[in-house]
Amino acid sequence: MKLYHQEYGEGFPLVVLHGLFGSSDNWHSLAQRFGSFFHVFCLDLRNHGRSPWDKHHSYEAMAEDVHDFFHQQGIRKAHLLGHSMGGKVGMHFAQRYPHLLDKMVVADMGIKSYTMHHQAILMAIRALDLSKIRSRGEAAPLIARYIPEVEIQQFILKNLYWVEKGRLAWRMNTAVLEREMPNMLSALPRNESGTQTLFLRGALSNYILAEDEASIEELFPDSMIQTISNAGHWLHAEQPDAFFEAVMGFFLR
Repeated sequence: MKLYHQEYGEGFPLVVLHGLFGSSDNWHSLAQRFGSFFHVFCLDLRNHGRSPWDKHHSYEAMAEDVHDFFHQQGIRKAHLLGHSMGGKVGMHFAQRYPHLLDKMVVADMGIKSYTMHHQAILMAIRALDLSKIRSRGEAAPLIARYIPEVEIQQFILKNLYWVEKGRLAWRMNTAVLEREMPNMLSALPRNESGTQTLFLRGALSNYILAEDEASIEELFPDSMIQTISNAGHWLHAEQPDAFFEAVMGFFLR
């Protein structure tokens, strides 16, 4: 599969992978800053953004998509940065192709399985009858019934685009993503990776707890965990300066 991507800057490659329901567009501001130091590739993973849709949506398939992207771009070694689902894609990639990675940053994602916690977002998506909605302004109050956080409302609304005048559609493959949600919440395979890795967590997030640290170190023995203050799961959007400094401090160390 040929993934859509956006490029910034020049130098040593840095591949950026977004999270569930996200896209490369979410990383534009930070990618511009990273581009002062690296050749940044922000990817749209399958069934997201402007990349192709497919009935298969698994971490294994997405890791192979990223491997294909490395081959297509002639990337022989790179840094990798992944948030949430993108972080777990990165971990799968590091288990399979460690020789292609120099360093990796995993943003607010652990190696364990997670219980279902996306019900509100899925209900909001189902509530939108796009055959009747003519603008994002009409969609916003419907989404707000299910999602109180304004930032998450805007995050979901960014996935709507104009197919033609007066007709909106989702950029993400909502049916497949909902069907494969249990797989997206599954644990990482028990395969060790020697990739030097920074796990960045939000202080207000529960994705990586103190009790998870030992198991992370087992699979990623050359790793460290760092916490971003006053940030939840979307730590890169909530505290972009602290996030940028932490990532750059690790990659340039």
